[in-house]
Amino acid sequence: MPAHINALLLIALLAPLLGSLLSGLFGRFLKECGTNWITIPLLAVSMIISMGLFIFVCKANPPAYIIHLYDFAVFDQLHFGIGFLIDRLTVFMMMIVTFVSFLVHVYSMGYMKDDTGYARFFSYISGFTFAMLTLVMANNFLLLYFGWEGVGLFSYLLIGFWFHRENANYASLKAFLANRVGDLGFLLGIAMVLSYFGTIDYQTTFAMMPTMTGLTVNLFGCSINMITVMVILLFIGAIGKSAQIPLHIWLEGSMEGPTPISALIHAATMVTAGVFMVARLSPMFEYSDAALSIVLIIGALTCFFMGLLGLVQTDIKRVVAYSTLSQLGYMMVAQGASAYAVGMFHLMSHAAFKALLFLAAGSVIVAMHHEQDMRKMGGLARKMPITYICMLIGALALCGIPPFSGFFSKDMIIDAVHNSLIPGHTFAFILVGSATLVTALYTFRMFFMVFHGKPRMTAEEYHHVKESPWTITLPLIILAVPSVLAGLFFMHPALNNFFGSSIFILPAHQTMAALHALYQTPWQFFVENSTDWPCLLAFLGIILSYIAYVRYPSIPGKLSRTVPFLQTFLIKKYYIDSTYDYFFTGVARLFGLISYRIGDIFLIDRSMVEGSARGFSNLGLIFKRWQTGLLYHYTLAMVTGVLVILFLIWFNH
Repeated sequence: MPAHINALLLIALLAPLLGSLLSGLFGRFLKECGTNWITIPLLAVSMIISMGLFIFVCKANPPAYIIHLYDFAVFDQLHFGIGFLIDRLTVFMMMIVTFVSFLVHVYSMGYMKDDTGYARFFSYISGFTFAMLTLVMANNFLLLYFGWEGVGLFSYLLIGFWFHRENANYASLKAFLANRVGDLGFLLGIAMVLSYFGTIDYQTTFAMMPTMTGLTVNLFGCSINMITVMVILLFIGAIGKSAQIPLHIWLEGSMEGPTPISALIHAATMVTAGVFMVARLSPMFEYSDAALSIVLIIGALTCFFMGLLGLVQTDIKRVVAYSTLSQLGYMMVAQGASAYAVGMFHLMSHAAFKALLFLAAGSVIVAMHHEQDMRKMGGLARKMPITYICMLIGALALCGIPPFSGFFSKDMIIDAVHNSLIPGHTFAFILVGSATLVTALYTFRMFFMVFHGKPRMTAEEYHHVKESPWTITLPLIILAVPSVLAGLFFMHPALNNFFGSSIFILPAHQTMAALHALYQTPWQFFVENSTDWPCLLAFLGIILSYIAYVRYPSIPGKLSRTVPFLQTFLIKKYYIDSTYDYFFTGVARLFGLISYRIGDIFLIDRSMVEGSARGFSNLGLIFKRWQTGLLYHYTLAMVTGVLVILFLIWFNH
């Protein structure tokens, strides 16, 4: 690759880091205006370079470039290097991350105005962008892990940004701990790569995969294929980062952070890291049908059951959060079906419409003076026409209504699962198809409760509601464009595996070949799928939501009174959180109590500290009795001592 391209890569990576450091260290002197003029232009530079690299790599031959910068450490024959892997998958993710992050930066100018932590906030989100770029540009597992932990760190800081709130501290800690569980598996997977392959370099590892297919490991007395164990451990990291069942519990709590953070985490950075990682390591996953089956089933379960939880949420941000969980399930299902390019295609379209939905929700929250309860909204369409139209576009894209972007990517995933031969694909097909109805129900339940019907607030409060300033509405308008057009323009490249890994990718299971044979043009896809049952279920969900929340708003109350146990079951989130609290938190507290009682109080305080003091005190009392001050006592002691010495001398002889 030309030298100037290498320099541009470093600028694209380090520009957000520079903005993060400057705003973090000198934010108190820069004030709001100075912070904006540092972080936003630097991120704009990164975004422009990423878009230019996208065009360059798309036209380049060969399709992948591996750039070695320097060796971080060398141990015998093992080299821990720092470098980049630049292919279509890399520049595709770079473009998404920088584009969404840039819009979030602009949006935050209005949303975070007058916040006491303004500079700190911009420092965190710029650092978040740097960590995500490091993750996607890495050419080895060491740099991948550095970026992986970096996004985890910044997510912890951003979720707990308003640290004076107890809920924010709890949510950030919950996210940190849940990700530590996943990251432990991820680290063990990397350790297995290092142990068996003797390298952490992607290219070398992928090239050696065919020679490792016969190796097994002994696990709990069973002989299991080594590659299966290794990629499952790596996938555990993706379960944590991308909030799949059973490590999904942290994502809802991320709503405690400012709304721009929700858009950044949910649309373009942290939660997509796991999806990207599986796509990047697809040459490894392709050698294990068992691992792909696990990815497929976990993704399908997350897609359907997390979507159901969105039906009972009353917080506007939490509804969008559970939609993220469901859509991440779709992406994982595509990866498990060996349709990696389709999963990345949905990641791209999801980044646009999910950022749009979150920022539109933030616009509503600002207009409602930071009220997030949808039960206190209603009738806002007349007051906020720009936000209304933008959220409608995002909602239609999320539901997969043609011709919006979500229609092409989501229906392509459903077709990929249908054509897959991976064990469990029939079960996954039923769940992801049914999830289209659930998605439409909770999405338009939110939309109708917020913008339609009678205002559920005082007349004075309704009178003061107005459209958000341009710093908030402009990013919405920009994001609305790809939410409408991205699916149409990028469908054909997705079918040609454009968004897949460009190095050592195997066309196993022929899922992509089957899709390519089915659809030659976007118009053909539109005609055949717009009347298919998933699309019809989405339309049905919109109609049912309109009936229940606009025409006859008493229906939801009657339904909840008819089956109260079902509503309670969903509100309690299937009792998964309480189960974790009981078994894990409870056991941890019990262990802590035992350690406190036995270790701290008995062994340390009473035995070592107080016990030693008490022993010396008693010894002092004994010696004190001997110090009477009477001469004949001392004389007697001396004579007795002499006699004892003489006796010992005589006894020894």
